[in-house]
Amino acid sequence: MGAGVSGLFFGTGAAATAAAGATGMGDLPELCAAEVLLRLDAPEICALARLNRAFRGAAGADFVWEAKLPENYRHLIGYVEGGGEEGRRRRRRAGKKEIYARLSRPVTFDDGTKEFWLEKSKGRVCMALSSKALVITGIDDRRYWTHMPTTESRFQSVAYLQQIWWFEVVGELDFSFPVGTYSLYFRIHLGKFSKRFGRRVCSSEHIHGWDKKPVRFQLSTSDGQNALSQCYLDEPGSWVLYHAGDFVASKPGEALKLKFSMAQIDCTHTKGGLCVDSVLVYPKGFRPEKVVTGRVSEMRS
Repeated sequence: MGAGVSGLFFGTGAAATAAAGATGMGDLPELCAAEVLLRLDAPEICALARLNRAFRGAAGADFVWEAKLPENYRHLIGYVEGGGEEGRRRRRRAGKKEIYARLSRPVTFDDGTKEFWLEKSKGRVCMALSSKALVITGIDDRRYWTHMPTTESRFQSVAYLQQIWWFEVVGELDFSFPVGTYSLYFRIHLGKFSKRFGRRVCSSEHIHGWDKKPVRFQLSTSDGQNALSQCYLDEPGSWVLYHAGDFVASKPGEALKLKFSMAQIDCTHTKGGLCVDSVLVYPKGFRPEKVVTGRVSEMRS
């Protein structure tokens, strides 16, 4: 029966052998293969490139990868290290696949306190700002704050709060985002973590005050968008993304200035035991970590 089923599709005997040898997937024209690849995401393109020579050749075509890059990729590649005329020449010579691969790795700027990258699947822009890129009330007073080195941060350091009355973290960002909707988060951890005998441990010694009043998150943009949310901080021992709000980048090639903050400034009680790692900007819906969303009020112009 198995031979009969095979015969329906491939024929039998010498004729089938000759037909099978005449053509195959490897004989698919590269242009046809490229049309297939245009409909796939970057990881799928790389997987098909290993299938045969037609897909391998098409997977290197500039027009395939240019379709996957954000529309302002020429602006973004300008951030890549290697300034001057020689750096510009190297970037001009780079193929679109090479540009995609380079932008998929973190590109740092502003003295290494900020970085962006393309998430590898869809080629959308993500961004991170370290705690050192933020204005933190009392950060220079070691009675309140310390910078704690750790491998759990992409910037290798977090700001740890022992205790303070007035808690406020403020940041600004001026960047040309590709058109789309984005979400802004504060990456926060309750408790001081460390490693002991090779195991991660978390101390809750200084955690207090966050159950008294909610933390207020705010976001505004230079074109009149505003967002406000409030929530209590909880879940000690885990990194959590607290959602400050969403914004829309609608004008290609035009920089958008963001202002954002988190604050709990009720001075009737102290609060402490908090790690501030970074501020993250992701395409809306992209959530690589646990997200907490508070009561949100958003207004757009």
